[in-house]
Amino acid sequence: MADTHDHPGEQAADDPVKLIGVRETPLSVDEVFRAVGDDAAGGTALFVGTVRNHDGGADVDRLGYSCHPSAEAEMRRIAEKVVAEYPVRALAAVHRVGDLAVGDLAVVVAVSCPHRGEAFDACRKLIDDLKHEVPIWKHQTFSDGTEEWVGAC
Repeated sequence: MADTHDHPGEQAADDPVKLIGVRETPLSVDEVFRAVGDDAAGGTALFVGTVRNHDGGADVDRLGYSCHPSAEAEMRRIAEKVVAEYPVRALAAVHRVGDLAVGDLAVVVAVSCPHRGEAFDACRKLIDDLKHEVPIWKHQTFSDGTEEWVGAC
């Protein structure tokens, strides 16, 4: 019997980056999930980042995201790094900019791989690197009237 790792489905897809975007419109978990569908994937990991009502012990009233014009290109660069490191069948990542309310989706990323462990690891690497490297800034206004800018996601 042949080694299961020799099967083409165990390898990364030829063009696994399916969706990358920075948007001013509401994000869709369904759109991102559909983008990473692949018959050879045994595991799909999805991360959804939402606007919470607090940060650092203070109540958040308003939040806005802004980005550098290079943000989408940086997201793609990071996606390409992830697909070079893991056997990714499909990958998608979208980030919201503009004014958001508590509960709104700020970022949705998903990765499908032949196995669950690879999918979890690749998805974690994707969101962590996006958070640390993509030039997207968060402006929070707290209920006490103070404000704060936070770099990246």
